[in-house]
Amino acid sequence: MTEQMTAALMYEPGDVRVEQVEIPAIGPDDLLVKVAACGVCGSDIPRMNFSGAYRYPLICGHEFSGHVVDAGANVTGFAQGDLVSVPPLLPCRNCESCAEGNFSLCENYDYFGSRRDGAYAQFVDVPADNALLMPKDLDPRAAAMIDPSAIALHAVLKCGDMTDKRVAVLGAGPIGLFAVQWAKLLGAGEVLALDLSEEKAQMARVAGADLTALTSEEALEAAGRGFDVIIETAGVPPTIALAPNLAARHGHAAFIGIPHQPVQLDKGTFSNFLRHEVSLHGSWNSFSAPFPGTEWTDSADRLSDGSLKWEFMITHELPLAEVPGTMKALADRSIFSSKVLFMPNQP
Repeated sequence: MTEQMTAALMYEPGDVRVEQVEIPAIGPDDLLVKVAACGVCGSDIPRMNFSGAYRYPLICGHEFSGHVVDAGANVTGFAQGDLVSVPPLLPCRNCESCAEGNFSLCENYDYFGSRRDGAYAQFVDVPADNALLMPKDLDPRAAAMIDPSAIALHAVLKCGDMTDKRVAVLGAGPIGLFAVQWAKLLGAGEVLALDLSEEKAQMARVAGADLTALTSEEALEAAGRGFDVIIETAGVPPTIALAPNLAARHGHAAFIGIPHQPVQLDKGTFSNFLRHEVSLHGSWNSFSAPFPGTEWTDSADRLSDGSLKWEFMITHELPLAEVPGTMKALADRSIFSSKVLFMPNQP
């Protein structure tokens, strides 16, 4: 008789059921990972409520850590009980982008939680070359938060040297909160965080923001002659359009957030970006060479040594039974949240 596990399966957007399914069988190059924690990414909310995935039924969830419980015959370097964090993108390693080390731009990638089963489940089948061994003293919850930290760092690194720069971070969700911290760790002189929520603005202050703003007008007033670097994490048309208007001459703006509505730049915004020779950067995923890149290894090191704060972001730690209701509540904004973690192997 095949062993069973609990998982949250999406049958279609809005139809998520917590059920018993078979524990995945691993191949010779894989690890069986017992999930310790899996975070909710902002992309999970539309995916599970209205935008959908690539196949059904699907187990979503891609920000996760866990402990190795079994390894395939060809796997070396991992032992039972090892804590791993799992980069969610599985690059093909054969396309032109992968050959250049630009794994974030892989043309034939797989992805946990949207293309293959993810970690809103007790166990996950993980290719060993997608498992990153964690420092022994790292909290598994922190290991599950490497993905948003790495995404933030990937964008910050696109904007050049941070030393003494004025930085604006738009959106104070977990990625924004990590962006604030990375900007400061890399030498920024002043960091402003913008969020419509006073609770999230307060979190940004805990993260180290020197200034906070609750409106675009407040951010523009604080900008003065402009910010050298803008990191856009909210992914909504107003903040995307705001970013070029906040930029100083020869400033840089990196865009992380994924909009679900059209984005328009009015004539004044376009003129500001044009005349000030602002560089606009798309920032996709979190990877560099060697895979998964310094974004992941530096995040693990900084979380381990305490220089990246993370625990203050966690607003919910929930069992898998709460996945369907929580996803609906996050979509209709009936609960306040920052980082929501599901703990699949806790009652």
